[in-house]
Amino acid sequence: METPAYPLWELWVDPVRRVISFHPETGSQYLAFHSRELFLRCIDQYTARQYRYQ
Repeated sequence: METPAYPLWELWVDPVRRVISFHPETGSQYLAFHSRELFLRCIDQYTARQYRYQ
């Protein structure tokens, strides 16, 4: 398997518990970003919605 030539930022989102994880979590939705700006924008949106981070 080749590693991508671009950075990859990842999140796992659990909307029921309102938790964002930076590592795989069972039952969470996986999100991957190839753009740092989109990743940070997503973090800002979840923060505004009062999600917790782990």
